[in-house]
Amino acid sequence: MRQLADRHRGSRRNSRAGRLIGTVTAALALTLGPLGAAGFAQESGSDVQAKLDNPYEGAQLYVNPDWSAKAAAEPGGHAVADEGTGVWLDRIAAIEGNAEAMGLREHLDTALQQADGKPIAVQLVVYDLPGRDCAALASSGELEPEEIGRYKNDYINPIRDILREYSSRSNLRVVTTIEPDSLPNLVTNTSGRPTATPECDEMKRNGNYVEGVGYALAQLGAIDNVYNYVDAGHHGWLGWDSNLQPAADVMFDAANAAGATPADVHGFIVNTANYSALKEENFSLTDSVNGQPVRQSKWVDWNQYLDELSFAQGFRQAAVSAGFPSDIGMLIDTSRNGWGGPERPTGPGPRTSVDAYVDGGRYDRRIHPGNWCNQAGAGLGERPQASPAAGIDAYVWMKPPGESDGSSTEIPNDEDKGFDRMCDPTYQGNARNGYNPSGALPDAPISGKWFPAQFQQLLKNAYPPVS
Repeated sequence: MRQLADRHRGSRRNSRAGRLIGTVTAALALTLGPLGAAGFAQESGSDVQAKLDNPYEGAQLYVNPDWSAKAAAEPGGHAVADEGTGVWLDRIAAIEGNAEAMGLREHLDTALQQADGKPIAVQLVVYDLPGRDCAALASSGELEPEEIGRYKNDYINPIRDILREYSSRSNLRVVTTIEPDSLPNLVTNTSGRPTATPECDEMKRNGNYVEGVGYALAQLGAIDNVYNYVDAGHHGWLGWDSNLQPAADVMFDAANAAGATPADVHGFIVNTANYSALKEENFSLTDSVNGQPVRQSKWVDWNQYLDELSFAQGFRQAAVSAGFPSDIGMLIDTSRNGWGGPERPTGPGPRTSVDAYVDGGRYDRRIHPGNWCNQAGAGLGERPQASPAAGIDAYVWMKPPGESDGSSTEIPNDEDKGFDRMCDPTYQGNARNGYNPSGALPDAPISGKWFPAQFQQLLKNAYPPVS
């Protein structure tokens, strides 16, 4: 399987010759600067542009004017309104845009204007699979489970065609997050698990999640300046041995489906639109209290990981074991996992019990790590940055802070987004969150809509703090 990856043109998973190009490019960058390096990536006598090892290195991030204007209009929002965030293509109509939101082509043109000839990374979220998000109604999509043909022809192909128009722009780097909350559902929420749903069983049976992700990878990965990162859940979802390697294996299946090869996967992204803390520093898995290990606490619940940085690095190893190349990259969405403010612990909890020790020291203050909708107490996390840790291509704000995860009550809409009780602050939970209260904020709009109260909370509880 590694040979398939090595054969892919221009891939960062190239053979020694490809790596030599990257080395020379890096050397030239010292004298020519980022633009000179990007220009060198255009191979002599060919229209093939060598892909970079890390598309975030040396590039500014595209600032979405639609999101930036909303953030700047909030009290204190100017402090973060110039951050780059993901552009969510969460339905077919989003490709063209409307009076309220720019379309894909307009975003790309605006990015080139912002770049002024220098390298810039545009972050897109590809999110419209048939039967989308089979375990959560708040983000259910417009396509029925069997509409794989429409997904390919009416959604992926138009995105591909537009991106091809910009493939010769050597300073433009397009980072795509491929289908959040899809492939992990085939492992954790299908028959044989107490968390199973009929909808996820159907998507496993018909194969359209694997087929759709594979098609997206193949079509977009063939474009020289597009970098695909597949969504890989978060530690509170996949961090157990029973979930981690099986999820990586399913992703490898998708990377070999519908014309894709593993070389079409530039990396993986964890914690997309979620809240798991980047680093839990007040306790470790090797700690014990009164003879009970931290893993035995109710919060950790025998998980192999405590936080997203360790999980990202662990998932990377699982992906390599599944068949992906050893230099695969990782992204971590830190848009809402800061958990700062006056309630942020400064040390471990009391050693009266293992639960008191963990609960008193953990930064993540959710009621349960399975809670995902508009979480009370959350804050902005680490600002976007390239190469922040070993194996991590970047910390990113893929979920635009201030955009709702789902409505607190049922709200009729024309975007096919349902009402999920996990977004209801009065909901007492289900098997997927251990039958705990949802921890959701009240008065939230449907997913993707601006939620001022959430944005204000994120600013207040930011960590690092917003100056």
